[in-house]
Amino acid sequence: MAANAVPGPGHTCQPDGRTARKGQPAIPQPPPHLILAPEDDLELQQVLQWLRARPELEAELRNAILDAINYVIEGSITGRFYLYDPEVDSDERSSVGTKLQYRLLRALGLPKQKPLDTVITGIPVEVKTTIRDSWMIPTESQCEICLLIKIDAAADHFYASIMRAHRVWLRDGANKDGKRSFTADAVKRFRTPVVDGPLPRNPLRDLTEDQLAVVFGRGGIKKRLTAFFGYMPHTVVPRYVIETIGLGAKDPLRRARQAKPDVLAEHNLVLLCGTWQVDCAAAASIGYDLEETDWVAVDPAKIPSALLGKVLERIKELPAPASVKAELPDSPEQTQAQP
Repeated sequence: MAANAVPGPGHTCQPDGRTARKGQPAIPQPPPHLILAPEDDLELQQVLQWLRARPELEAELRNAILDAINYVIEGSITGRFYLYDPEVDSDERSSVGTKLQYRLLRALGLPKQKPLDTVITGIPVEVKTTIRDSWMIPTESQCEICLLIKIDAAADHFYASIMRAHRVWLRDGANKDGKRSFTADAVKRFRTPVVDGPLPRNPLRDLTEDQLAVVFGRGGIKKRLTAFFGYMPHTVVPRYVIETIGLGAKDPLRRARQAKPDVLAEHNLVLLCGTWQVDCAAAASIGYDLEETDWVAVDPAKIPSALLGKVLERIKELPAPASVKAELPDSPEQTQAQP
């Protein structure tokens, strides 16, 4: 066996004994068992098959992860938009896993059920998340199947995999809670990938310091949203970004709709939203499949004239100051001719 290599298939493994709570009967140490290769581990393969059979698994995991991150950073209250923002402390970042667990189970239609976190096809499964490089495995989950989620917020990426947490695949050193991490050799050799997918990048991360000062500066939310969409043309913007810019404002999406004439007048961009059917059709005509909560500001010259005319009609129906109304084009041709 190479240096630092862990025992593999054919070797035996035994979980650590657990300490009973005060006044409770002693918990017997589980007996030794034979280590199986992942492809020969029937329970692990059943869980893997169940996961891979879900056609929307990647989207389900992605949405659950985004929801958990946004819950933790509370952008609409704090103005934060990045998990590694210095204002997000380590305790908050550490709570992402707890928030994600419940969202993930709900997304996958799984129960919260002992002896671990859930069961898949009747098999107990532990759910573990890390925003670093390792997962911390509690004693009761040793030698059990783990669904492992890794969030790489810096690279806007996430990974999901499954692995049986054999005690001999865990490090000897434990943290104050008795949890142990996998050895690098065990992860490399025995972790089974399930999903390797992107996380949508928050557009606020791509603004300069000067632009952020405008977007989060003085002035009403409509003025700040108008500036933001001018800075980020042809970028799909989810609802939570608008709520972050709103910083607690009442109904920020209504303010975004009210900014449509201003965005057109100031930046010659058509602001499309996923809740308007004509906007969705216009967006689809140039390659954007908007979700109901998505927004995108686009060059009107790229939209077919027939669709653009309908979009402009809706924009002109919105309330706007006379000075803004005066800047709006009279026809699709006039809009498309502007530089």
